[in-house]
Amino acid sequence: MTAALAVPPPDMPNPRRLPAGPALLAAIVAVNLLGFVAPVLNLLRLSFLKVDAIGTLRQSFDLSSWRAILTDGFYAELLFDSVRTCALITGLTLVLSYPIALLIHRCRGTVRTLLLVLVITPLLTSAVVRTYGWVALLYDQGLVNGVLIALGMSAPLRLMFNTVGVVIGLTEILMPYMILSLLAGFGRLDPRCEEAATTLGASPLRTFLRVVLPLTLPGIALGCLLTFVLALSSFITPKLLGGGRVFLLATEIYDQAMVTLNWPLAAALSIVILAMFGLALVLYGRLVRKIG
Repeated sequence: MTAALAVPPPDMPNPRRLPAGPALLAAIVAVNLLGFVAPVLNLLRLSFLKVDAIGTLRQSFDLSSWRAILTDGFYAELLFDSVRTCALITGLTLVLSYPIALLIHRCRGTVRTLLLVLVITPLLTSAVVRTYGWVALLYDQGLVNGVLIALGMSAPLRLMFNTVGVVIGLTEILMPYMILSLLAGFGRLDPRCEEAATTLGASPLRTFLRVVLPLTLPGIALGCLLTFVLALSSFITPKLLGGGRVFLLATEIYDQAMVTLNWPLAAALSIVILAMFGLALVLYGRLVRKIG
């Protein structure tokens, strides 16, 4: 009886136990501070340093890197070309991935599992290997031009060392990410809504435009955000398929850091990319609130 009375009620907090919520939150904050905030702040600090002709950093405040980005027309064109190319890649990836994602969403059982395995399998292969595969397909004596010449084309198409090759390679490489993002956002798509529209006399095209497409907009927004961010930060594929002739932000950062040893300018361009990622997230948040 006495022992039973000594036991505290179940709802009474134990003063010896720390709450799990604040402890987990503190761990998450610490990881983000050490793994993201601190490196970004270091990049920002590095962008204001001075570098000499041989690549030695001087611990003195200097605005030359930011002045070059804001005043040099090359960097304005570089930013415009990067956004345009990545937007084109995002659009092509969406157009090619949407029917596949819709098919997988409507399948059930073994067929759905098999299709998901086929989508995920390319992610198990390095992007470098897949890019070299596209090199073998797209170069002047490759499989694509060999088939076109056999069909009667007089000269091979220039599919490499230009923007065309970069767009083709990145579109294929980023398609699995787009498909998985679309599937994650297709939760609102109820087949009964399509059946109701068909019952009311709507054509398949009208059903798609008025029912299916609006319900899948969250998945489209998520897939476009992820694909655009990955395309903008891609380096290996533009470097190999572009052959040094396609200038994007990621390739320019590599050249400034590793070729010309201008680390402050590379850091400043990295901050620009991070700012663009933040802007993309803001636009995505507003779009989701609007359609949700």
